[in-house]
Amino acid sequence: MFDFWAFAGYLDNAFLLRGVAVTVGLTAVSLAGGLVMGLLLAAMRAGGRRVLPRLAAFYVWVFRGTPLLVQLVIVYTGLPQVGLKFGVVMSAFVALTLNEGAYLSEIIRAGFNGVAPGQRDAARALGLGRVQAVWLVTLPQAFRIIIPPLGNSVNGLLKATSITSVISMEELMRRSQMIMQLKFEVLEVYCVAAVYYLALTTLWDFVQRALERRFGRGYAAVPVRVADHA
Repeated sequence: MFDFWAFAGYLDNAFLLRGVAVTVGLTAVSLAGGLVMGLLLAAMRAGGRRVLPRLAAFYVWVFRGTPLLVQLVIVYTGLPQVGLKFGVVMSAFVALTLNEGAYLSEIIRAGFNGVAPGQRDAARALGLGRVQAVWLVTLPQAFRIIIPPLGNSVNGLLKATSITSVISMEELMRRSQMIMQLKFEVLEVYCVAAVYYLALTTLWDFVQRALERRFGRGYAAVPVRVADHA
């Protein structure tokens, strides 16, 4: 039978809360690394040369087409065989960053492609340099397009951190498993972990909505009043 009081007792368990902190930290650093990787790949795909776009497309094809679990195991146990040995934390970061970068590159590329070319031409006509045109004109408009799929990607990354438990990364899921091995209260502990994940994704949803309002202010529909004629 489900033990409600055991479930309630685990909600403020310090051991699990430290796992929540590790999950949030791993998500944040992997997202930052994925954004850098995604920007690099998107720039390579947009390049005029043939080699770079093909390399970037091949990278995206591989990392989007293979399971994250396989990539994680290869980073943790396969790379040491060729002289690249990472610890548990670094292996988790590298695998999540490489995987997330493939997805974010497509999101970023779609965002920039969604900006009309005339916007860039108008910026250059006003005397803005290439970097200024991208930073002041293209990026704000592209970011408005990027935010919704980026929010979904962050949600997925937050939950994907649980896969790192297979290499003994002590995030929320691994710490939940450690408690289960001692207390044998599997359902209760898993339900607490689910509550924590739901709380984290809900908090991110508020952040995402705030970002959407911030970057979509100039695109909100303005009600038009029709004057009454006598």
